[in-house]
Amino acid sequence: MDPQLLKSKIEAVKQIPTLPGVLSKMTAMIHDPETSTEQLGGVISRDQVLAAKVLKLINSSFYGFPGRISSVSHALVLLGFNVIKGMVVSASVFDMMNRAVVGLWEHSLGCATLSGIIARKLGEKESEEVFVAGLLHDIGKVMIKVSLPDDYDRIQRMSAVQEIVVREAEQEIVGVDHARIAQWVAAQWHLPEAIAEPMVYHHEPLGAGAYARRTAMVHLADVLIQAVGFGSGGNVSVPPLDEDACSLLNADEGFMEAVLLELEENLDSLSAFSLEA
Repeated sequence: MDPQLLKSKIEAVKQIPTLPGVLSKMTAMIHDPETSTEQLGGVISRDQVLAAKVLKLINSSFYGFPGRISSVSHALVLLGFNVIKGMVVSASVFDMMNRAVVGLWEHSLGCATLSGIIARKLGEKESEEVFVAGLLHDIGKVMIKVSLPDDYDRIQRMSAVQEIVVREAEQEIVGVDHARIAQWVAAQWHLPEAIAEPMVYHHEPLGAGAYARRTAMVHLADVLIQAVGFGSGGNVSVPPLDEDACSLLNADEGFMEAVLLELEENLDSLSAFSLEA
């Protein structure tokens, strides 16, 4: 398929009604120096279901933020616009992700949790942004499922029969992989580069330039969560770790064992967690 045609199909997806209104308004407001955090928080809070999901994510035990946050405005002050915008997107696409691909929400939540653990262990100051990037890293798969359901099924069959990773089958059948589609989606939703780059380059971390280190964290988390078998990213086998990414993080076997041990403490909470009311 012609990439431009595919891009048009992806951008035409209308099954995400919350995103255009809330995110576009938030984006415009953040560039206005007169905008207060209370005003920004109010925009999100008017959608009570969305606000409740955002706060539920932030206050989950595996997110790793110390202390309880009781309002969206409070969250904006403590965590910043980038994190809250990413949380709004995550909460908005939850239902679609949950319906579209069996096991993908669990995989994404597990990847996010591990991304946060890795980031905190390595002293990353913006570990919350790394968590959000992990949560959204596979959004391109959802867009293929929603926009091109027949092609999505063909991709899954090819991946299983030929025993290749999903992204190779995507490139063969639709001409691009889910990471490239994530790039289009991130641009359409005006996600900040700090979150978008790890989403786009999570298979090739060193391609992320200034955000290569954060991207390597998401890459490592993505592979490790598949190795422990939590949720499903769609691959029939665990993809290989990028050795350069591991070197960039100084992530040796001992480090991986330590992060997986911490993950194990959260697995019960992760398995039971849902954004549904």
